[in-house]
Amino acid sequence: MLPDRTQRAHDGHAEPDDHAIGRSRGGPTTKLHLACDRHGRPLSVVLTRGNVNDCTQFTRVVEAIRLRRPGPGRPGRRPDRVLADKGYSSRAIRGYLRRRGITATIPERRDQRANRARGGRAGGRPPAFDAESYKRRSVIERCFQRLKQHRAIATWYDTTAVSYQGMIDLATLLIWP
Repeated sequence: MLPDRTQRAHDGHAEPDDHAIGRSRGGPTTKLHLACDRHGRPLSVVLTRGNVNDCTQFTRVVEAIRLRRPGPGRPGRRPDRVLADKGYSSRAIRGYLRRRGITATIPERRDQRANRARGGRAGGRPPAFDAESYKRRSVIERCFQRLKQHRAIATWYDTTAVSYQGMIDLATLLIWP
């Protein structure tokens, strides 16, 4: 016997009170926070309201990564490198990645460079940045475009966040070969 809809929604995928719909100037919005591998295949997806800042969801996205390994054993949870845009440039995120032994390739925001320069010698040195590695960040943009080719994801037709997350999971499975 299949459980009814309310029980399924509470089996680890509880419906958020706001249905992952936030308000912005353009109207109601939802945001996908996504991590993918170097081939553009989604590794983890987190769904939030559209007015939630990207950097606040960074640890949730990274913690949800599960990397397949050949043979038996638990899946890996630590990528070798993270390529992210300026929205993720913060001391907390860089420290989190450093503690986990993950190489970060994140450009520094202009205001952060100015604040460091104002500090003079006490401002510290700029974080390491590999421009050649950063050129591969377009893979994440292509992954988003592949997900948005599914009409149900590009235009949210579902009424609940749980069913929308289900459509995202289905599209993610279809992307993986």
